[in-house]
Amino acid sequence: MTIPRGRGIVRNIRARAIAMALVVMLLASGHHSESGFDTESVVAFQGTVAQFSWRNPHAYITIETMSDSGERVEWEIETDATPILVRGGWTPESLTPGDAVSVRGHPARDGRHYALLISLENARDGSVFEQTEEDSRATGSTSDLSGVWKGNPSELDANFERLANTPLTEKGAAAQEQFDVNSEDPGAMCIADTSPTIVALTALFLSEIEINEDVVVIRTERFDVERTVFMDGRGHPDDDERTIQGHSIGWWEDDTLVVDTTHFADHRSPGVSGVPSGAQKHVVERYTLSDDGTRIIIDTFLEDPEYLAEPLNATYEWNYRPDLELLRYECDPSTATRHISR
Repeated sequence: MTIPRGRGIVRNIRARAIAMALVVMLLASGHHSESGFDTESVVAFQGTVAQFSWRNPHAYITIETMSDSGERVEWEIETDATPILVRGGWTPESLTPGDAVSVRGHPARDGRHYALLISLENARDGSVFEQTEEDSRATGSTSDLSGVWKGNPSELDANFERLANTPLTEKGAAAQEQFDVNSEDPGAMCIADTSPTIVALTALFLSEIEINEDVVVIRTERFDVERTVFMDGRGHPDDDERTIQGHSIGWWEDDTLVVDTTHFADHRSPGVSGVPSGAQKHVVERYTLSDDGTRIIIDTFLEDPEYLAEPLNATYEWNYRPDLELLRYECDPSTATRHISR
């Protein structure tokens, strides 16, 4: 059954929360086209859980139900990454085979029995799980940048729209036109995003900063990224070795950490719709603690003259969350391509 948006009873879900969840899932998935789901429709049905796959980059629920004609139908329901689900109250035991559930989701446009989860109610214990991610609030204050930090999902759509709408060079436009999201996207191969895209995605995932004398380490849950920033006064290497996260050097300007990164590997980036990183790509990030010690303001500058027609500036905020700890992502390659193979 397909219910047009705006009709029917929506239990425990506000319209704004649904819209935000959709934006979050579409932009953060890293390997889905935004047109992959029919965002103007909602499917609603009851069924029985056949499988609950607790893996990344998305957990999946396989649900058996009956069609209007009485035929057995198997639905594949895509949810979020497990660290986000954990903070939303989910566990690997939230669903077990045989559970009777009521599901609402946005259906795939290609007609498959495949949907993006909005909400699920488990008849076994009455629990209701929603595919939402609300803004984080600081739960403490600190005197330096070290510790665990969390961004705001409400900023995600604007940040990614800015990345996606960056003017391209002729070569950049050609690369974007040739991009095949199903075969070339790094997220579908469990390859991490590059900076500053990885910074933008911390609106959904936790980050941790570790400050040492000679290096600063910046960790992010998504794809278990660990970036090393050399603080010993060295410059960038003269060789041509390039890596996904590039080579980062840093220094302090008063209390602001400045991170300068070059030597990015030539791989596709979902942040600008499949445009690669060029050999001259250069990123500068400035991490500044707020006066009350509850937030980090991150100003980023990105230039890549081979593919981008003009530099990109963006600002992000992280909130101090000493009550949380980073969870392992451990991307599973078979799960990363599950939306294609099913």
